[in-house]
Amino acid sequence: MTRTKAMAWAGGAFYLLMVGLLVWGAPEAPGTVHAAGSLLAVSLLAGMVRRMPLSALAMTLVGSTAVVVGPPGSDYESLAASYQGQFLSYLAVDLVLGFVVATCARRASIVAVAASFTVQLLLIGGFTYGGDLIGNGVIALLAMAAACMVGLLTRERREHAAALRSQEVAEAVTAERLRIARELHDMVAHSIGIIAIQAGVGSRVIETQPSEAGEALRTIEATSRQTLSSLRRTLVALRQADGGAIGSERSPLAPSPGLANVEQLAAATGDSGVRVDVRRSGRQRPLPADIDLAAYRIVQEALTNVIRHADTGYCRVAIDFGDEELSVEVVDDGRGATGNGTAQGFGIVGMRERVGLLGGHLSAGPRPEGGFRVAARLPLPEPAGVAVEAR
Repeated sequence: MTRTKAMAWAGGAFYLLMVGLLVWGAPEAPGTVHAAGSLLAVSLLAGMVRRMPLSALAMTLVGSTAVVVGPPGSDYESLAASYQGQFLSYLAVDLVLGFVVATCARRASIVAVAASFTVQLLLIGGFTYGGDLIGNGVIALLAMAAACMVGLLTRERREHAAALRSQEVAEAVTAERLRIARELHDMVAHSIGIIAIQAGVGSRVIETQPSEAGEALRTIEATSRQTLSSLRRTLVALRQADGGAIGSERSPLAPSPGLANVEQLAAATGDSGVRVDVRRSGRQRPLPADIDLAAYRIVQEALTNVIRHADTGYCRVAIDFGDEELSVEVVDDGRGATGNGTAQGFGIVGMRERVGLLGGHLSAGPRPEGGFRVAARLPLPEPAGVAVEAR
């Protein structure tokens, strides 16, 4: 950042040097030549305009004023011969002023417009010869108004685009939360179904087969603890979602998809022309339903991006069952960030929201060697059996 600022200030110094050479090196040249030279010299302020627009405006005002005033000692005749074109140098000020209006805060923009207008008005009034005060003033005012109007339109367009983007991201996050809520609804319904069945079995055999009744009670306890844990991790983050939307779609009492269905997902992806290599490592074991579902959805969305955008025929899915976390990684050798369309779509936003609800971490981006990588780490809660033994 320091080097960039130094280069910007160096450009400003060169700008002032070029204006000085124009004014003091060729004092007899027509004002139109001086004005055209100052307009070309303002290109040296490109770095300063981008990083320090107010400083660039002040420097442009100094340079343009120097062109209007002329070198010290100029007589009336030389000024009168060149005044017709000298005020064109303020077009450089108007260009920078338009950028200030488009990028800086409104209060700073108002101060910049007022200062620029005052300087131009004073100089035009003091150095106009031949009775063209009104004409030069109107031209300067129109040029400044046009620059400010372009700056305002650019500013409003940029703010509108940013607002639309924020709204689209918010809508994507809300849609993902509602989708998670519906899936959570299915998961809870499935768990309650298991509990109801096991409770019915236990009530029937509690007198004749106590061991079977005890097994049913243990299943009920493990299922209820797991379900409560999932609710505790997820429903807090979904408290702002529309409850009516969750209950509006009724799903059958069937288990939601999980990592056990990844091979089926890989086969379906293979039918689309992308061969998927699924690799599992670690001690495979049953997972909480919300984590199992989230991992499956991450793999599903990543494979969807590979099919749509990567333009490749191969990708790899790695699933690692760690002691404290579950790691899921999807890697392809396609077209990288451009191929996966992360700038346009909201698949990555949905995956990040899903992982964030579970307290995990998601990284998605192009690989240095080419292709795209999506990696998620989901923390695993303490197993229900271990918690029961500890209590």
